[in-house]
Amino acid sequence: MVERVRQAIGAAREDLLRDRRHLHAHPELSYKEHGTAAYVASQLRAVGIEVRTGIASLNGAPGTGVIGVVKGRPGERCICLRADLDALPIQEANEVDYRSRNAGVMHACGHDAHTSMVLTAGRVLHALREHWSGTVLLLFQPGEEKIPGGASLVVGEDALRDPRPQAILGQHVTPELAVGKVGFREGPFMASSDELYVTVKGRGGHAAMPQAHIDPILMTARLLLRLKEEFAALHPGHPKVLSFGKVIANGATNVIPDEVRIEGTLRAFDEGIRGQLHAWLPERAQALCAQHGATCDFEVRRGYPVVVNDPELTRHTRAAAEAFLGKDRVVDMDQRMGSEDFAFYTHVMPGCFFRLGTGDPERGITSGLHTPTFNIAEEAMAIGAGVMVWSVMGTH
Repeated sequence: MVERVRQAIGAAREDLLRDRRHLHAHPELSYKEHGTAAYVASQLRAVGIEVRTGIASLNGAPGTGVIGVVKGRPGERCICLRADLDALPIQEANEVDYRSRNAGVMHACGHDAHTSMVLTAGRVLHALREHWSGTVLLLFQPGEEKIPGGASLVVGEDALRDPRPQAILGQHVTPELAVGKVGFREGPFMASSDELYVTVKGRGGHAAMPQAHIDPILMTARLLLRLKEEFAALHPGHPKVLSFGKVIANGATNVIPDEVRIEGTLRAFDEGIRGQLHAWLPERAQALCAQHGATCDFEVRRGYPVVVNDPELTRHTRAAAEAFLGKDRVVDMDQRMGSEDFAFYTHVMPGCFFRLGTGDPERGITSGLHTPTFNIAEEAMAIGAGVMVWSVMGTH
């Protein structure tokens, strides 16, 4: 049967390529994926797959998420295959026929490929529905790139039901992994991610008289150094990251400002430690500022939890990948400090999130995710779609 699936995936490659290039040329930002959702729904309906729309509502507006319902022979088993719809606020630099037509917006994280692969997996499963039993939900969620994360909205409104899946699978394109390979890791795989918004408040004035002021710029410099040093000593042996990427001090050559605003990120692999850091960071920052007469507003904006791959499901999916591709093309992955809102699903049901190799140095396909020159070796998409299909059908 695996050969029949390979043939079906091969026959679908033209549609798979068309889908990806159409979506790449028409990217849309998080929670604004109206055209993308309409395209996905139309493609599902065109082959007779049941469609549910308006998924993942935000601020009272109908969501842009779509669910396709593929039914095999009668059975209780239900698996969800997840894709994400949104693009990034990046101006594309690639000179390709299918480059983004929307200025300042680009599929620089591969969500066009993720969506196309789940579309193709759905078409193949529908075509081969007499050869497997149960139901597959095809989930196309909005807003993976932006808090609160479309996955949190899907979970919050209990959109995955009738029937309710017993497991969920997702994948992510990976340029540092060679095309033709897929990678797996059991247990905690990707870090939690929280946003940090800090305002250091002093007392500004003329820069020629620093003795009369409480300089928030100097305080911010001290704060960043001390926080980083003390953070590094906390919870030894547990991977974690504290980084700041934005500092705004709107003074002038001869003006010390009243305040400095900084923004950063917190990453961790343990939810308990993450919670402790949420309390420690504001308390420590405020104490350090108080030592020099300054004050500090410190907001920890909760983002995505840790992606935890269910061991049993991951082993099953890995075995399916080995059967579909060969053991030599399936590799182990290290933990990654990057985050993914797929994590929300893994905290309410067994989940497996794996990596799909899309890099090809010989053809110059090496650019990293979230860059203006990101692209993929498109033949990888047939592999990703095939692994998903065989993960559903391999035990039937």
